Amino acid sequence: MERKSRSQVRIWLGRTYHTILRYRQWYLSGVSYSSGYENKDNYPYIIFNHETPLIRNLKGADMWLQYNKIINLKLAVQKLNGAVIHSGQTFSYWKYIGRPTARKGYTEGMVLYNGQVRSGTGGGLCQLSNLIYWMTLHTPLTVVERWRHSYDVFPDDNRTQPFGSGATCAYPRLDLQIKNDTAQSFILALSVTDTHLCGQWRSTSPIQYHYEIYEGEHWITHEPLGQYVRHNIIYRRTFDEDDNILDDRPIVQNHAIMMYQPFLSEPKDSCQA
Repeated sequence: MERKSRSQVRIWLGRTYHTILRYRQWYLSGVSYSSGYENKDNYPYIIFNHETPLIRNLKGADMWLQYNKIINLKLAVQKLNGAVIHSGQTFSYWKYIGRPTARKGYTEGMVLYNGQVRSGTGGGLCQLSNLIYWMTLHTPLTVVERWRHSYDVFPDDNRTQPFGSGATCAYPRLDLQIKNDTAQSFILALSVTDTHLCGQWRSTSPIQYHYEIYEGEHWITHEPLGQYVRHNIIYRRTFDEDDNILDDRPIVQNHAIMMYQPFLSEPKDSCQA
C-alpha cells in the first residue's frame, strides 16, 4: 500500500467533484433521507448504548487539539441529538450536521492527512461517527455507507473494541449512512458529559435479537515499500431472546497503514548481554 501525495489544485478539484456527487445523492437520488427530530422520551426502549472518553492518551498529539475536539463534538451533537429514522428512511451523518466551519463555531481539532496528525476546522468528529457506527452494529439497522480508517496512527491504549470498528468521516465525501429496513422507528440520543461522549439508539418497541461484535482474524504484513499494514476481519453474531445463535458472519474487513513500529517478536538469538 503506497501513500500518495496530491497537489492542492487536485485536492480542491476532488473536493468540489465529490461535493457535487453528494448533493446529487441527497436531493436527486430518490432516497428518502431522514431530517426530523423528536423527543427521546417518546422512544422508551434503549436498544444499545455506549460511551467513549473525551480525552485519550495519544502519543505525539497536542492536548489542545483534544480540548478543541470537545467543542466540535458539542456542536455536532446539537445537530444529531434527537434525529429520527422512520421505517424506510436513511440517516446521513453529514446531511444532519452540515459543513463544519469556523463561522458555525467549529475550532481547530485533530485531523489526519496522509496518516499525519494535523489541525483542521471541525477536527475530531470521527469520534462521533465511530460511536454511532459501533452502536448501529448492535441494532437491526443497516449500514449502507461506511468508510474505514486508512491509517493506524496510534498504538492500542486500553482498547475495549476491536481494531477497525469505527467509521471515519470527512465532509461531504466520507459519510456514514444508515437505513431503517425495519417496521419500527429509531431515535439517536447523544450527549457530552465532562468526561465522555455518550450515545443511545432507542426505539418505540423492543427488538427480538441482540448482537455480539468481535474480531475473527487479525494479522500484520510488511509491504515491499517498507510499511507495515494492519488487517483484520470483524464478525457479527446474532442471538435470539433465548441466547441461541441465529447468525454469525463477517461484516467488515479493514486494512490500515501503521504509522508506528509494530511490536513484533524477535528471534531468540538476537538478544545480547
